[in-house]
Amino acid sequence: MSDDLFYDETHIAFLEEMWGEGFLSPGGPEELNRILDGLDLTGKTIVDIGCGTGGVAVRLARDYGAARVIGLDVEAPVCAHARRRADQAGVSDRVEIRQVEPGPMPLENGSVDIVFSKDSIVHIPDKETLSADAFRVLRSGGCFAASDWLISHDGDPSPEMADYIRKEDLGFGMASPGRYRKALEGAGFLNVALTNRNPWYKTIAPKELARLRGEDRARFESALGVDGVAHMADLWESMIRVLDSGEHCPHHFRAWKP
Repeated sequence: MSDDLFYDETHIAFLEEMWGEGFLSPGGPEELNRILDGLDLTGKTIVDIGCGTGGVAVRLARDYGAARVIGLDVEAPVCAHARRRADQAGVSDRVEIRQVEPGPMPLENGSVDIVFSKDSIVHIPDKETLSADAFRVLRSGGCFAASDWLISHDGDPSPEMADYIRKEDLGFGMASPGRYRKALEGAGFLNVALTNRNPWYKTIAPKELARLRGEDRARFESALGVDGVAHMADLWESMIRVLDSGEHCPHHFRAWKP
């Protein structure tokens, strides 16, 4: 897990206004459905890495039938939100939120059926150690199903990508699809599949920018202030450039422990 803290109450309010209650990254429940498409979570134990404000953890228990969800995050504000959300949804008996230190997951070997994350592992630059740790905590036959924000190539980012990452200022540790596949297979996973979500998000991001500058602007300004929204609009412009070039390429991936 990353050792940087990013999400205070102000940014939580902004991101949930942009992406939906309980979600701190794009796509909301529809994108969650795509990440989990075809997986049966009924009765399973799931760890949610970087659980944020708990929107996903609650849905895994309430809507997907998971028997136990362990949400891990390094930040106190989001963990507090997540615990309240689980209480309000009536699933706190099945959803445990743990604030953890950066490093290996505090779970026993072979103790979970599914390792899940929605975009939070972009804050973990060492994909090899992450993959090995996911393999460790999974039971035989378990699945690592997640989404992450990737860069299309190894080596240094382009000036445009470097500018975008600098403006994000979120400690992004992006890897290429090739590096991700090698990390997962090197950890022992089989049937590794990666799906490029760039074609989807590069059509969505301009609509998000239009919301920032259009009729929803006042709502965003109530969360971030005028200067904060102006900064976000500039950030979105930089992001759209590297989405359009294909260098910024969010992916879904799935890998299985034999």
